[in-house]
Amino acid sequence: MRADYIPGNLPHRWEHIRRLGEILSPGLKLYRPSNVFVYGKTGTGKTAVVKHVFRRFEEEAASLGIPLKMVYVNCRMVGTEYRVLSELCESVGVHIPFTGLSKGEVFNRFRKGLLSSTKLLIVCLDEIDVLVRGFGDALLYELTRINEGAQAGGLSIVGVSNDLMFKEMLDPRVLSSLSEEEIVFHPYTAIELVDILGERARLAFHEGVVPHSTISLCAALAASEHGDARRAIDLLRVAAEIAERNDDSVVEEAHVRMALGVIEQGRVFEALSTLPLHGRVILLAVYHASLKSPAKITSGMIYQVYRSLCSALGLEPLTDRRVSTLISELDMLGVLSSSVVSFGRYGRTRRISLKIPADEVRAALERDELLAPLLDQNSDSVAWQGRVESE
Repeated sequence: MRADYIPGNLPHRWEHIRRLGEILSPGLKLYRPSNVFVYGKTGTGKTAVVKHVFRRFEEEAASLGIPLKMVYVNCRMVGTEYRVLSELCESVGVHIPFTGLSKGEVFNRFRKGLLSSTKLLIVCLDEIDVLVRGFGDALLYELTRINEGAQAGGLSIVGVSNDLMFKEMLDPRVLSSLSEEEIVFHPYTAIELVDILGERARLAFHEGVVPHSTISLCAALAASEHGDARRAIDLLRVAAEIAERNDDSVVEEAHVRMALGVIEQGRVFEALSTLPLHGRVILLAVYHASLKSPAKITSGMIYQVYRSLCSALGLEPLTDRRVSTLISELDMLGVLSSSVVSFGRYGRTRRISLKIPADEVRAALERDELLAPLLDQNSDSVAWQGRVESE
């Protein structure tokens, strides 16, 4: 029931498995496959599909005795360009010290190690948007051009992103190289989530412990957001843990509803613990806006309130572009929902709303000594000047 478990069967993702396998299949003949860009929202099966295909390719390469290497790197987990390059160096047998070298030197060692070997590397850069958001796309540009002059072997990239707006952050040259092929993962439907949870429940629990009604409720709750299988699985897992603590022999719908509260509260606290200060100020701005006009919040309105809050805190405000990026991060964390709305010749803006109840956001922000005093500020007192319809 853990999020990192990759089952042998992935319901409703066989077409994606077939498509990715088809794109990468030249690698089994040691021809470089096209680079692939995989994107879709959190919990739509991207990582599971990539790992499933990579595992099958590793098994086939071993049986054929060919020098094909599949490398998986989670950019959020490794954190820096240096560590990404270090992982890649290790895959071609080049050891890199934890610190002490320049990024350029590490890249040169990787390039030399790759091109001097006969290995073909297929590398998955999961959460690639985190890397670009933090360090720019220069490394991606270099990686997409690393095969120039290579006689054998080389590198192919599978880039995976939760951010559907990620492509807009890339230099056109990087985008054209990285997106030679694209695979889009759409959200799961409630019916598909029932199948996925049924498969997991069959593996994890004794027969009769999890009724179909419980599975259906977990699926419906997860589908009501954006078809997040990870969330559905978490709901069932936490519900089972609550039932076990209560010495209940069956996981009932009531346990699921209790699990929903536990997960929601934990999600806010987790999001806040990883956010930079300005991200927390933006969340506070959205909180104030949700009290004023919850159905009609735009990015322009949020930026005005954010600037006023920065003034009250004595902070230098970030640019509207950087604030937009932080809003996207809050969206990916599941705290906010944002979507682009077009006004024709008047331009476009982003509609923003809280994905979780305002009182839960408040409870989380009350733990922040710096921001807590601003929770009870009337929106007018933080210079609310937003125009609801003209944004």
